[in-house]
Amino acid sequence: MDALTLQNPVFAAYAIAASLLILKAIGMSWLTVARMMQVKGGFRSPEDLKKTPLNPAPSPEQTAPNEAVDRIRRIHLNDLENIPFFLAAGLFFVLIGPGLLEARILFYGYVMSRLAHFAAYLTARTHDTRATLWTIGSLMLIYMTVRVLLAALGVWP
Repeated sequence: MDALTLQNPVFAAYAIAASLLILKAIGMSWLTVARMMQVKGGFRSPEDLKKTPLNPAPSPEQTAPNEAVDRIRRIHLNDLENIPFFLAAGLFFVLIGPGLLEARILFYGYVMSRLAHFAAYLTARTHDTRATLWTIGSLMLIYMTVRVLLAALGVWP
């Protein structure tokens, strides 16, 4: 069986996890725009203050920082700083042929850690809470990456 086909259950698990994470990251862009429209602010560019059908009453305050919008942007930035590492590490991990249970725990565990981190950030939980959730996912990435490295060096099958 080829490693990178959906007939390989480990690759299928990776494809599911990767797809969910990509959709989550893309969803953050949509959520940012929705929040901007909701609060009619949080815009970044001067041209956003032009009168348009979506902004019929522009005002200079619309480019002022807006915590509701900026919170979503920070969550999105955190995703952009972390999800690409999963996409690479997870794909390499598939190539070493791990057991299906191990792969599912790591792949789906990472997705759950990102979703929990999102929920904690969105509801303004403490840094300690967010850091704990981030750490869980980060340790999964480190484990997968070290396993790949050791397999590539011929040290761990």
